Amino acid sequence: MLPLMTHIAHSTRSFALRHPIFWAFVYVGFFSIPFQSLIYVSGMSGTVGLRQALLMSTLWLIPLLIWPRSNKIMTALIGIFLWLGGSVAIGYWLIYGQEFSQSAIFVIFETTPAESTEFIESYFRWWHGVVFAVFTAIPLLLWHLMPPLLLPAKVRYRYASVFLLIVSWPFVSVLFVKDLGIDEAFKHLARRLEPAAPWNLVVGYAHYRDQMTAMESMLVTNNKLSPLGNFATDEAFLPANLVLVIGESTNRQRMSLYGYPRATTPRLDQIRDELLVFSGAVTPRPYTIEALQEILSFAGSRNPDDFFTEPNIINMMKQAGYEITWITNQQTQTGRNNMLTMLSQLADKQIYLNNNRAQNANQYDGQVIEPVLNTLQESADRKMIVVHLLGTHRKYKYRYPNSFVTFTDDQDIPIFVSPENLSEYNNYDDAIIYNDYVVAELIAGLKAHGDNSLLVYLSDHGEEVYDYPQKPFAGRNEASPTSAMYTVPFIVWSSPDSAVNQNFSRWQSYSGRPFSTTDFIYSLSDMVGVSYDRMDYSASTHYHTGANSHGATDWNTLLERGCGFNDSWSGGNRPPGTTHWNGFTSMHYSSSATYHHGMQMAMGAGNPSNTYLRGWWANGGSGY
Repeated sequence: MLPLMTHIAHSTRSFALRHPIFWAFVYVGFFSIPFQSLIYVSGMSGTVGLRQALLMSTLWLIPLLIWPRSNKIMTALIGIFLWLGGSVAIGYWLIYGQEFSQSAIFVIFETTPAESTEFIESYFRWWHGVVFAVFTAIPLLLWHLMPPLLLPAKVRYRYASVFLLIVSWPFVSVLFVKDLGIDEAFKHLARRLEPAAPWNLVVGYAHYRDQMTAMESMLVTNNKLSPLGNFATDEAFLPANLVLVIGESTNRQRMSLYGYPRATTPRLDQIRDELLVFSGAVTPRPYTIEALQEILSFAGSRNPDDFFTEPNIINMMKQAGYEITWITNQQTQTGRNNMLTMLSQLADKQIYLNNNRAQNANQYDGQVIEPVLNTLQESADRKMIVVHLLGTHRKYKYRYPNSFVTFTDDQDIPIFVSPENLSEYNNYDDAIIYNDYVVAELIAGLKAHGDNSLLVYLSDHGEEVYDYPQKPFAGRNEASPTSAMYTVPFIVWSSPDSAVNQNFSRWQSYSGRPFSTTDFIYSLSDMVGVSYDRMDYSASTHYHTGANSHGATDWNTLLERGCGFNDSWSGGNRPPGTTHWNGFTSMHYSSSATYHHGMQMAMGAGNPSNTYLRGWWANGGSGY
């Protein structure tokens, strides 16, 4: 055995001497590349992190090539920093099952030392120590065998130039090729560096500080807002438990609950008679942040600043006496999600479940169920739980476990879906099946809890996934809008003995009317019996001529909701043959300050044939 070990050691040292640059790369890459390979092989994420770790690890070879005689000391110092970054990444993955990110830093700083210690003690296993021992021993062995990079100067500088180009290309390409400015160039470089140690810590912390500064500024502004004036509640309608489930990227046209031929919502289909299913809801924007800024506040395309200058839905429900818990399976801290994190901080309690660096990671929504059920057991008289799902966000195959794979062929799909797009088309339908399971389980949990409860589910926006033959496309593009990007599910469940449930028959009469979720805050207020100075019952889904469930009003004027242009549906612009606007409402599928396009609908209450559709375009023209 001893001669064999001696032979292996001699061969290894000989290999290192013959290939010193490769050996140095194996050493610096060990702290990032195996971990990113594990992330990829486990199916948690795609190849992006692995590719960036491979490329960006070459950064540390540059000083070794320039000062080869000092490489033993430099590799030791570099190795210490790389080991720290790699150890944090591996430790976080072993305990939490997620990739370390700025979101993880946010959660760590939001957690007390005692809570962190208890959590680590609960999840630490003896073999974790073995993993860290191996993670330490292998680079020590590589360092011990590290040869000096005593190559000809021209060769060393040539390699150093190539590695410098590889590392700097993300910065150079954005700054000089795409001409997007130095700030964007630095951001692009940081995104490329982040998967590699120790940049996971450095870039993560820098992002954390930037996002915290922006979020704290928004929180300060919100804390200065005055409460809603003349605020009143109808105690008969206020549920003890209010669960608001915010979906993601779900097009209701792909749900069997709304008539889709594939059985993509089998659980909700079974309880269809218990649900209030709104079939005319559309989102104001096809992007999460832009849509939710309007859905969760009084803001709209005509008054976007109201998100910052007026109370939002969290403020409103706290004013109604609710203790609010925010449970999210979305990434906590990214440049895009900063607004949502600010909203979550307004709640009394936050549960952040997704701290992955990349959105394309296996992070299943089923994990929200347990914290929701636990929150229901808490002692507050009135509890509101906001649940933000990953829903059916692209990449769709990461949204559900293998046990929910249902569609593998082309049965019951449009004939124009090509073979190369079939897999993604099926993945989206499978994601909707899993989304159906999660929402149905939350409803089942409320049923079992047995208290006066209300659950409202709607998606932030839709998603086009090869739904049209003209131009096969998956995703969202406001510059080229289609209905699939805007049509969203809007579903309500209420416990049988609640006042809201007893009023379901009245709400059912208006479940088919066109409705923009821009006005969701008014509908929720109407449902739970909340009123205030700026309450607009005409914007509620329960809008109708005559008495409203919480008052009466005169509906002789059509109030446009969420329109992105200064045109009016009154006077000379009234559709031909109409004499009044009683029972009419309107909505729009799309509006953009850049593109100025979309469509608008007005439907007659009591006479569905009196329906008018109007489109508008960039020059302000319109037509019926």
